[in-house]
Amino acid sequence: MSFSNLGLSNEIIRAVNELGYTEPTPIQIQAIPAVLSGCDLLAGAQTGTGKTAGFTLPLLHRLSSDKNLKTTSNGYPPIRALILTPTRELAAQVESSVCDYGKYLNLKTMVMFGGVSINPQKRLLKGRVDILVATPGRLLDHVEQGTVNLSQIEILVLDEADRMLDMGFIRDIRRILSLLPKQRQNLLFFATFSEKIKALAAGLLNRPQTIEVARRNITAETVAQKVYKVDRDKKRQLLAHLIRQDNWYQVLVFTRTKYGADRLVKQLGDDRIQALAIHGNKSQPARTHALAKFKNGSLQVLVATDIAARGLDISELPHVVNFDLPNVPEDYVHRIGRTGRAGASGEAVSLVSVDEYHLLADIEKLIQKRLPFEIVAGFGANLPTKPQEIPNGRKENPKPKGRKRPARSNATGSPKTSAKQSARRTVASSLPTQKC
Repeated sequence: MSFSNLGLSNEIIRAVNELGYTEPTPIQIQAIPAVLSGCDLLAGAQTGTGKTAGFTLPLLHRLSSDKNLKTTSNGYPPIRALILTPTRELAAQVESSVCDYGKYLNLKTMVMFGGVSINPQKRLLKGRVDILVATPGRLLDHVEQGTVNLSQIEILVLDEADRMLDMGFIRDIRRILSLLPKQRQNLLFFATFSEKIKALAAGLLNRPQTIEVARRNITAETVAQKVYKVDRDKKRQLLAHLIRQDNWYQVLVFTRTKYGADRLVKQLGDDRIQALAIHGNKSQPARTHALAKFKNGSLQVLVATDIAARGLDISELPHVVNFDLPNVPEDYVHRIGRTGRAGASGEAVSLVSVDEYHLLADIEKLIQKRLPFEIVAGFGANLPTKPQEIPNGRKENPKPKGRKRPARSNATGSPKTSAKQSARRTVASSLPTQKC
C-alpha cells in the first residue's frame, strides 16, 4: 500500500514523497483513515512506529480541505488544531513534522514551550496560527495572560498521553479541556497502556475507534537487549570500557536523576570521552545545542533523563544504555524504543547493580522476557554485597527539608517562572518559529 491509497491530498503526498517515505507503517494505515473520518481515536503504538505522521497527515488534510474559514477579532482565522505533548523536545519535533508534511499547504503552525522567553510567542499569536503545538505548562501561562484563544479548536491531539499522566499533568489537561469547545475531534495516542489512560479516554473520547498495532508494553524485536551485572561503584568505568572496546559512537545514556547525569558527563570527560547532558535544569539553548551535536554525529555520548529524552528522533540510533534502571518499568520500553526504529537494528544495554535487581525483575515481568546477562571480568559485583534502597531515585541529591514544592511545573519539571523572568532570558538560537 502507498500513501496515495489513504485518501490524502496531492500536496501532502508530494511532501511525503520528497521526504523519502513511500509506504505507510501499520499505525499510519489504520490511523489515517480513522482521523479522516472525523471520529475520535484511541491509538497505541510503540515509539518509532510513525505515529506522529499517523495524526499529522490526516489533520493537515482535514484543515486544508475546509475553505469556509471564520476570522477572529485580529482578522485571522482562529487556532483550529491543538497538539499537546509532554516535553519541549517532543513539541519541537512534532511541530517540525507538521511543517515538513504541510509545506505545500496554506496553513500556519507554531510551537510553544517553557524555558524560553514568552514574548516572541505572544507576538506570533497576534498573527495567523492554524495549528498550535504546545506543552501544557506554557499553554496555561498564555491562558492566564489572555494571549491565546482556544474557543474554536476543531481537533485536539494528546501525544504520548501516558507520559503526560506519569508526569502529573492531569490537572493541567483537565483545565485545558474545559477551555475547548465541546464539539471537536479528540485523538489520544499512547505508547504504554495503563488504568490512567483508560480513565482519561473514558472521560475524553466519544465512541472512539481503538487501534493498537503492537502487543501492549513490549519491546521491538529489532532491538538486541543485554544486561551487564556490575558493582555499583564500577558502572562508570564499565561504560567507558564498553564504549572504547566496541568503538561505540552516538550513544544515548539514561540516568535516573539530573544530578547523576551531570556527574556522569564530568566523569566521562575525565576519561576523554566527549559527553553532554540534557535534563530539566539545563537551559533550552544548552539542550538544543547538545541535541544538535548528537544528531549530526559530532557528539559521542548524550546523557539524558527520561523526561528530557522524550521527542528525540534520531534515525538509526545504534546504542541506548541504561546507566540506571528506571523506577517505573514502562520507562524501560520508552527508553530502548529510541533505537531499532523503522526496521533498523539497535542495541540496548543495561548496567545493573545489586541495588536494581528488583527493578530488573519488574521490567522482565512487564516485557514478558528474560534478558540475557553477562559479567565483564574486573567489573562484577562482589557476592557479599548487600543491596541499598533507591528511594524514588533521589538518593544522590535529596531535597532540602522545609523547602516548598512549586505549585505547578512546566513540561520539564522546572519551576514555573513569571512572565517578567521569562522575558529576560536570551535564547535567540532556540526561539519558536512560525515556519509553515
